[in-house]
Amino acid sequence: MLNIGIIGFGRIGKVHARSIQTRVEDACVLRVCDPFMNLEMEAEARKLGIMECGRDTEELIHDPRLDAVLICSSTHTHAALSMEAAKAGKHIFCEKPIDPDPKRIVEVITAVKQAGVHFQVGFNRRFDHNFKALRQAVEQGRIGDPHFITVVSRDPEAPSLDYVKVSGGMLMDMTIHDFDMVRYLSGSEVTEVYAAGAALVNPRIQELGDIDSAQITLRFENGAIGCISNSRRAAYGYDQRAEVFGSKGSAATQNDTASTLILSDEQGIQSEKPLYFFLERYMQSFAEEIISFTQAIQENKPTAVGGADGLIPVLMAKAAEKSMREHRPVTIAEIKQEEGIEDVES
Repeated sequence: MLNIGIIGFGRIGKVHARSIQTRVEDACVLRVCDPFMNLEMEAEARKLGIMECGRDTEELIHDPRLDAVLICSSTHTHAALSMEAAKAGKHIFCEKPIDPDPKRIVEVITAVKQAGVHFQVGFNRRFDHNFKALRQAVEQGRIGDPHFITVVSRDPEAPSLDYVKVSGGMLMDMTIHDFDMVRYLSGSEVTEVYAAGAALVNPRIQELGDIDSAQITLRFENGAIGCISNSRRAAYGYDQRAEVFGSKGSAATQNDTASTLILSDEQGIQSEKPLYFFLERYMQSFAEEIISFTQAIQENKPTAVGGADGLIPVLMAKAAEKSMREHRPVTIAEIKQEEGIEDVES
């Protein structure tokens, strides 16, 4: 049994705590901490069987009873906490992104290697049943050589302006999942990014220097072309679809719904809307990624989503940001050169 501590008991921290306590057999959450821990949060933790709550991250990291730490705090804390946990000999699961600065991510990867601990990045969509099936179809050669990789990712509601202020921007906060997904589905690395974005849902988001809508075109090493379609608000719910088209055919996933009911009558044909929120849509994938993490530790094998997998989507986000500013395609090589980043292994 792996004893786990969670740093950050906001929305995603609570999701992981719930999934570990109810769906992961070989692990338990021993304690949680959050700088804003209060009585309400403590009560939520106790309902999950977590009796130890606090605000001191350093105390949690250095708790000798803990085997691993989940870092679910604000993005700007991820890198420093990851390196501190590595020095303390803890295995680390870090929510995305590791850091908006690629150099800091390299520092984390180096610290993890030096400490000899396991490190996994929280790209949960790799563990979703639909996307795993799509990846498997591509790996088995059932669609031939990939030509087009298309990812549609649209939220049901735009975030609050307070959230936008601290999110790091849509490309780092939301689209970063899709940057990871196109790598995962294509089996190839992106070489070039061309992005167009705007604040079409809420113009006030633009006043904060961010966007809420984007269309991104990508070129891959294997010659394939990709497209990511993002919106912070889809009126019909949480839209999460993907397709890989190739030389022998195509494979696509559809949205999960509450049921597969299709009603046909004289007024037309209707089916249910997609599941409304990411907690409904991806709850099982959150459990699966932690199961994968704990198995990697127990079997002493590489994690499914390592440090390099956390670095490359950030480089892609940087390329997309520059592409929008300069209205031109931007290569990943160009971003690596600007950032002083060499190829890094997890």
